[in-house]
This record gives sequence, structure tokens and C-alpha cells, in this order.
Amino acid sequence: MNKERLLEIISNFRKVNVAVIGDLMIDDYIIGSVERISPEAPVPVVSVKEERFVLGGAGNVINNLATLGVKTYCYGVIGDDIDGDRLKKSLKLLGVNTDGLIRSEDRPTIVKRRILGGNQQLLRIDWEDPTNINGILEETILSNLRKNIDNIDAIILSDYDKGVLTERVAKEAIKIARKYGKIVTVDPKPSNIMNYVKASSMTPNKKEALECAKLPKGTDIDVVGTTIREKLQLDNLLLTRSEEGVSLYDENGVANIPTFAKEVYDVTGAGDTVISVYTLAKAAGASWTEAARIANTAAGVVVGKIGTSTATKEEIVDFYNDIYKEWN
Repeated sequence: MNKERLLEIISNFRKVNVAVIGDLMIDDYIIGSVERISPEAPVPVVSVKEERFVLGGAGNVINNLATLGVKTYCYGVIGDDIDGDRLKKSLKLLGVNTDGLIRSEDRPTIVKRRILGGNQQLLRIDWEDPTNINGILEETILSNLRKNIDNIDAIILSDYDKGVLTERVAKEAIKIARKYGKIVTVDPKPSNIMNYVKASSMTPNKKEALECAKLPKGTDIDVVGTTIREKLQLDNLLLTRSEEGVSLYDENGVANIPTFAKEVYDVTGAGDTVISVYTLAKAAGASWTEAARIANTAAGVVVGKIGTSTATKEEIVDFYNDIYKEWN
């Protein structure tokens, strides 16, 4: 892929509309210092210096897309609470279409609050109801998707196993995408793997892939990737392998793309970046192989940052240029 081709694909990002369906959440951070132990119990006392939050789960997928200038449609469920207000406001500030966002009085907005003393995480507190959403919420999500399908080029199913991507929602979303000729990709949870038969592609990491394939421990990773693709009747499978890069499995076999991260600081959210950029690049006119290379480059950018991060178009181009000093 030469420079002109990469720039052509990236310039098309702004023309693409992507829908994200999945488990939205807030990653909350309370950061401070610890200088003493509480007299009430043998626990550290955190003197709070800062509190901040970022979009997590499917919200981080949306954040990645919005950073790249993509028109994004959000389909998910939040609670009728203050945290739901925070989450929705954050999405709107990113320019995300939130018409498909549903408030539920029966479920809290998912929040993962981390208490940090210095650089050490001392405690995590989760607010969530991981049970499946009810039939009324399922139908509302699917109805909203059907109404807007003509405006959408690709659908990302971001499964954190928190109840939004039920069997019905997942299977019907794929059926809708196939009917209207839309790309549909999945970041899966192994426990729900059979919900994603006939998706366009899937982006599990190595650990998830081994669980999905249900093959004996020690099975060759290429056998694992091929087995999942064939079992689920996918067009292809993109397997992320941390420091080993990514592997693309399709009807022609396997293509291994090595990683090029300059220095790895934090892999948090790298999987969200991969599926976001991979899907986006394909919808912007790339082949699946070109999309895999661009997504792998974007992941190399974000793992060089601290915390859940995103990659800009400029960072992707610059890093790709660093990787390939002489453009092919």
C-alpha cells in the first residue's frame, strides 16, 4: 500500500457512517496520594487530587470513530440516572447521533470507578446489571436500527457481556446488515460466540480466540483462527496477537502482519481501536488486508499512550510512514 493509497482511504473516513451497538459504560478515575492508614480500619486514606472519566466499553469504540471524524450512530442502553446524563452529554460533545440511545429505569448506567493512590490502583467499584435487556428494549434497538439502516455503511457489535447484545439483538443486527449489504464486524465475548454466525468479520484477541474455538490447549493458532472463521461462516477473521501483530484469515489462507509499536506503555483499549479502524477503513474503500494494516498501525499508536486512548488520522499516517520508510 503506497502513500497515495493510504491517504485516499483516510480521506474517505469523513464520508463514512458507522453504527455501534453494544455495552456503553463510563470509566471513572479518582486519583490522589496516600500518606497514612485510616485509624478506623487497616486501609489507606486517599487524599483526592483529581477526578476524571472517559467513555468505556462500546463508548470507547465510538470515541475512536469520532476522533477520526466519522459520523457515528449509537445504539445502547443507559440508566435513568446522573451517570446516564454524563455519558449522553459526552457522546453529544463528540458529535455522535444518540437517537438510538435508550434510557431504562430498571438498569443503572454501567460505571467502573477506580481509586488510585499514586500509580497504584487500590480499589475498583462497579455499578452494573449484567442480565440481558428485556424484549421491549431489544425491539426498540432493532427498530431504531432498521429505521436508520439506509444512512449506515457499517455496523460494529461491541460485546462486553453486559446484557445489550442478547442473542436476538446480535442475530437480528447481522441479518439486517446482510439484507442491506452493510459491513458488520464483532468484538466478541467467547460465551456469546454463536450469536455472531455470518458476520462480515470478527476481531478476537488470542485468549478470546482460544476460548471461542474450544480446541485443545496448545493447538496451533492458525488452526484456531481458521476454525472460528469456518465455524461462524465469516468472510474473514482478524486475530490480534499483542506484540506479534495481527493475523487475517480468509478463504485464501492467512496473512500475518507484524506489530510496529515503538514502545508499549498501555494496551488498554487497543482492541477497541483495532475494530474501529478496521471497520472504518473497509467502509472507506480499503480491502480487508489494507484495513488490517491500517488498524494495526493505529493500535501501534495507542499502545504508546497511557490509559484508554485514540489515534488521529495524522498519527496513523505519520506512524505508517515511520514503519515503511520507503513507500511501496
